[in-house]
Amino acid sequence: MVSDGRVVSVQVGAVATLEDQSTRSAFIKRPVGQPVLADTLGLTGDEQADHSVHGGPDKAIYLYPHEHYAEWAAAFPHIVPKLRPGAFGENLTIEGFGETEVAIGDRFQAGAAVLEVSEPRQPCFKFAMVFEDNKLGRHMIKNRMTGWYVRVLQAGEIGPGDGFALLDRPHPDWTISRLTGLLAGQPLGRPVLEELAALPALSAYMRNAIATRLQRSPT
Repeated sequence: MVSDGRVVSVQVGAVATLEDQSTRSAFIKRPVGQPVLADTLGLTGDEQADHSVHGGPDKAIYLYPHEHYAEWAAAFPHIVPKLRPGAFGENLTIEGFGETEVAIGDRFQAGAAVLEVSEPRQPCFKFAMVFEDNKLGRHMIKNRMTGWYVRVLQAGEIGPGDGFALLDRPHPDWTISRLTGLLAGQPLGRPVLEELAALPALSAYMRNAIATRLQRSPT
């Protein structure tokens, strides 16, 4: 199998108190230098503070393109000291794929594991808190630099330097970039919403969000 991309770095994090001394989060991820087991609930050693919005089978692992780091450095020079793999809370920093092509339902081989794309990331207040800049979340959404969550279909170890290869792309029209636009409030008609809601790989969280939009959408 030819590898189309690469796992640049692998990160895990423990729940800790952030700078405000009141928010508990595992946003801070630290690189590990050896392969880590990925199973249905994520990477061994990785934690989540709020399981209502992070973790679980649908959002077991968060991936972020390494190529974006240079873009962030150019747009926000003051955050450069914090820009290292894992800075955006990602478990896997990868190269070779981005939001404009990766789509819901894509399956990738990462090391010995098989991953399936389930939804884009939606930045929360903790992102702004860690970087001490409220503009970053808007920039992430506007420029479609969100990264994406995956579920683990086949457990296996993933390590830095491993290949990251596309195995299947059943829904190429439903890219992460396009879906991020939907989340940002771009109007989509009922037929498109129904098509999206029917995607079997879409996370349960997103299914609920689309169902709410469908209820509000005219027939």
